[in-house]
Amino acid sequence: MKSFFALAAGHVATSLALSTTSIIASTNLAQAADLTFNWKGDAGYSASGSFSYDETTTPAIISESGAGSTKALQSLNVSFFNPSQELIGTKNEVVNGVSSNQFFNFNFDTTTGNLFGAFDLGTGSGKGDVFISNVETPDGILISPGATYYLYRNITVGNTQLLDSSPNRIKASAVPEPTTILGTLVAGMLGVALSNRTVSKKI
Repeated sequence: MKSFFALAAGHVATSLALSTTSIIASTNLAQAADLTFNWKGDAGYSASGSFSYDETTTPAIISESGAGSTKALQSLNVSFFNPSQELIGTKNEVVNGVSSNQFFNFNFDTTTGNLFGAFDLGTGSGKGDVFISNVETPDGILISPGATYYLYRNITVGNTQLLDSSPNRIKASAVPEPTTILGTLVAGMLGVALSNRTVSKKI
């Protein structure tokens, strides 16, 4: 006779397996790609962000600019930190496929994972806002996008303070898929269930 614990473990493992199958099916319909990126300046300031897009409809090169509906990005947010790693600003740059920043610039190669060309995003426009850009010099002169990224703070409109800069390029990395994590958990639960069954038989 099977023990209560063996039956319970088997039930939990079966339920998890069915739930995972359902999640995998619904996730495959969307095929959303979720990525993160990080930047750190020579003076210790840093920025980190995440973005997503639909892999089934997005071209190899994503190029976005200005406010309004985006062509590929579904979401994008960025946070800025001082050298003590204290948060100094956060912005949901793109929400549900819509950008709220008229100065928004974003270019991404989905095949290499590299951010390239024009890159300009931040907390908006107004007193105390923070943004990162490689399309203008510390003096505010527009230039061809290069490899150097500048982190600014707008003290007042028209008066910009350079906080940090770095020639380090920015590369995005994929966020582990929830289905992969759940699959690992299910495998572990199945192992526990089988182990409990073996023990119950011996008893």
